[in-house]
Amino acid sequence: MKSIYKIAGVKRETVYSPNHVENDAAIFDSVARFLEAMGHEVKVYDEQALLSGDVSEKYVFNMVRNPQAMRKLQEMERCGVLAVNSGFGIENCTRERMTVLLLEKGIPHPKSLVSDLLPSLSDELEQLGFGPCWIKRADSQAVQKEDVCFVNNDAEINEVLEDFHDRGIKRVVVNEHLAGDLIKFYGVLGTPFFYWFYPMEVSHSKFGLEAVNGAPKGFAFSVNELKNVCERAAKALCVDVYGGDVIVAEDGTMRVIDFNDWPSFAPCREKAADAISHLIVNKIVDNEI
Repeated sequence: MKSIYKIAGVKRETVYSPNHVENDAAIFDSVARFLEAMGHEVKVYDEQALLSGDVSEKYVFNMVRNPQAMRKLQEMERCGVLAVNSGFGIENCTRERMTVLLLEKGIPHPKSLVSDLLPSLSDELEQLGFGPCWIKRADSQAVQKEDVCFVNNDAEINEVLEDFHDRGIKRVVVNEHLAGDLIKFYGVLGTPFFYWFYPMEVSHSKFGLEAVNGAPKGFAFSVNELKNVCERAAKALCVDVYGGDVIVAEDGTMRVIDFNDWPSFAPCREKAADAISHLIVNKIVDNEI
């Protein structure tokens, strides 16, 4: 007889869904619907309920981003709860940890600097050979447009650093700017599901930063290699449900410039929800063996 599992679903706080509140809610709801259609019981919570200790289920799927909720999820995992994504993987997708782990694991990534917010940062970047680059808050993923800034010169660098200082941001990640085609990808680790597209062609954007690289030129690349690189990154960060961005150069080489836990999957929601729901159940079954 088929087992029926009681599964908790924890929604993402809207502040962590900048310009994608509806899309993030839609993929969460779709996964819950697929799980229920498979015969399982799903109880939905918000992040505050997780913090309050109201989530008692042994199995949890979640889109948590709040740092306190993330650590609560980690605490629950240490006590035997199975979470997709894991709170430890979610933490690995914060900017500084992501950058360090991708570079340590040999995942193709831009030349990068992780640093305290120093007045001399522009001098350090010049010594390291940085030209145009991206300055990003290190302690989280972007929750507003000003958390990720493209800069061309010292004046722009100093302006960004001053804004970060005023907002209490103490550490930054700096990535060299890469010329090439910007591609967005979505995947579910260990499944056939993988989807990629050019965001500029479908007006899919959080903050409009894709305009820096401009319209794609259609540089040739291997989709199989792209999926392989993304799966290696997902394993390095311990994230099952993932998405992100990659730059494809004119010669077809690719480098991951961003990697996220549980994105919106807006252009491929139903197929993604199907893959995610089966992943969750398969992990539960494996856990009970």
